[in-house]
Amino acid sequence: MATALVTGASSGIGLEMATTLGQEGVELFVVARTRGPLEELAARFEKVTIIEADLGTAEGRAEVAAAASKVDILINNAGFGEHGAFASMPTGRVTQMIEVNCVALTELASAALPAMLERGSGSILNIASTAAFQAGPTMAVYGATKAYVLSFTEAIAEEVRGSGVSVTAFCPGAFASGFQDAAHIGESRLVKDRKLPSSTQIAAEALAAMRRKDVVAVPGLMNKINAVSVRFTPRPVLRRVAHYVLGAA
Repeated sequence: MATALVTGASSGIGLEMATTLGQEGVELFVVARTRGPLEELAARFEKVTIIEADLGTAEGRAEVAAAASKVDILINNAGFGEHGAFASMPTGRVTQMIEVNCVALTELASAALPAMLERGSGSILNIASTAAFQAGPTMAVYGATKAYVLSFTEAIAEEVRGSGVSVTAFCPGAFASGFQDAAHIGESRLVKDRKLPSSTQIAAEALAAMRRKDVVAVPGLMNKINAVSVRFTPRPVLRRVAHYVLGAA
């Protein structure tokens, strides 16, 4: 039986991906700070191990890393953003964002990858964002963390090419989830009054990209166009456009 570890599994695409894998008979290790939703998920399937941990702490990361070393599939989905000027953002919030979005993802990949390489099989799916492709004024730290995820993923995917292990960066645009409320961007031009893809749809596309062994996957035609267009657009223009889009509608 295949085993998978999913971080951020209590809601959104993390919950949807864990549910899909559970329905397929995959043994699950599900991670979140909140135990309640994980217990509801565990009640639906036979092989589910709940790990209640805060990936913003060294202790939480160590607990999850011990499980990550045993799985066939690692899905680094946990992450969060915060909207606002960097100068007014509490330092603790900034540090926690980097620890969850970058440090935890890196440490879990480090824990899982050696055993995967030894077996000659395994998959790591890192959830990035279209924010990875350009700077994001008013979401400066979030965008920078996702740029890290994309660069890191591409690099280790090349390192393990031909080994039987795949590493994928999945880069969705905005979609319907609790992220917007948590990041306080519900009134921005990026999401206000837009019909967004569902978490179910985005989760299915993420798993499909992992199974295709894509190194970088961007769902949605407009997102693909935008991701490519940044290569040909002057960076000052990109910064100003991103600042406008992330501003209040």
